[in-house]
Amino acid sequence: MARLPLIESKDQLDPKHHAVVDGIVASRGSLQGPFSVFLHAPDLSERLAHLGAYVRFEGTLDFRARVLAAMVVAREYEAMYVWGAQTGIARKRDVSEATIAAIRDNRSDGIPPDDLAIVEFTRDLLRKHRVSDAQFAAMRERFGNDALIQLTGAIGYYGMLAMTVNACELEAGPGAEVLRV
Repeated sequence: MARLPLIESKDQLDPKHHAVVDGIVASRGSLQGPFSVFLHAPDLSERLAHLGAYVRFEGTLDFRARVLAAMVVAREYEAMYVWGAQTGIARKRDVSEATIAAIRDNRSDGIPPDDLAIVEFTRDLLRKHRVSDAQFAAMRERFGNDALIQLTGAIGYYGMLAMTVNACELEAGPGAEVLRV
């Protein structure tokens, strides 16, 4: 059970913050998940929604790279809500069950090499707080400077979501896959 009351309607906020909720709903289709707790800090929530819209919907980073990084972050932080949301998206985008299972089980076997490079880059950044020169060069060669920075930014964004849902004990959404820890 969440540690904070979930904000599920703009009526729960001061009218001066209704536009923040309207913006979140307009970009995401509904008010749920991390934003149902982020809205306890409406100004922060507004800024995060803007960043999240860029990371999730507007950036030029390959979508597969985004979802792989997000799943790894969710797994590393044991973030139930983020894991459930991202595995649902991954399946819609044809990420194989073998890849999802390998990330869930903290394994590397069964992950195609191109995907594994993203998984290992993300794991190393989260676990070691650094990546090797070889990893950096490979990601730079593959994505270019812009998308490499977008990948790193996405890892940070999903880390922030994961920490927030964990601090607030936000569980996976209805019908989402539950991460076993």
